[in-house]
Amino acid sequence: MSLRIVKTAFAVASLFPLFACSAHWSYQGATSPEHWGELSQEFQTCQSGKNQSPIDIDNIVTAHLTPFSNHYHESPALLINNGHTLQANFINNLNTIELAGIVSHLQQFHFHAPSEHTLHGKHAPLEMHLVHTSAKGDITVVAVLFETGAANRELAALWQHLPTRGGSTALTAQHIDMAALLPRDKTYWRFSGSLTTPPCSEGVTWLVMKQPLTLSPQQLDAFKSALGHANNRPTQQLYGRLVVE
Repeated sequence: MSLRIVKTAFAVASLFPLFACSAHWSYQGATSPEHWGELSQEFQTCQSGKNQSPIDIDNIVTAHLTPFSNHYHESPALLINNGHTLQANFINNLNTIELAGIVSHLQQFHFHAPSEHTLHGKHAPLEMHLVHTSAKGDITVVAVLFETGAANRELAALWQHLPTRGGSTALTAQHIDMAALLPRDKTYWRFSGSLTTPPCSEGVTWLVMKQPLTLSPQQLDAFKSALGHANNRPTQQLYGRLVVE
């Protein structure tokens, strides 16, 4: 690993995670999701918003959605345990998706266990959010659900450097094959929503992949052990929104 990459990694580590906020919030007790809107004025959308995420995926409308294309590469990443999730930030910005002619760059990806989105009321063991932004600042999140089964090779590469306490970071020793973290079947459900953590900003385009990936029970246990608590926001009301496929 070159000295330049290591120096860049430490520079990235010194930055606040994407969408970081000053007020303390958590998934338990007095600062849990049902109280987020009360913790800070900048969090009020968590309580008052009508386009909040996650949601239960049900009553789906067929609309023959345009496929998206991804241009993902093997990339070194900085894995951060920020106390809320395990988040991988990129040292380069080469991974993109294209949807309806708009290119968005992958900024980071992170995990929730159990899943935040549910399918007909049922949680998956793990959910990954790949967070992209366009040149205009619009956010598109690709969500991938994981079922327990065969071990996941790319997660194994990440988990080799698992930061096991909040505030710790680890530079991956090998490049992560980002394309392998998307299912082969690129069909998805789409809806308009929000960030699932404070400040719960709305106007986020969600693409929830229909085909799940797998991870082993041991890999799931390692994630849960590193984080020490569940980190899923409960599903939110639709308020007339449509989920389309």
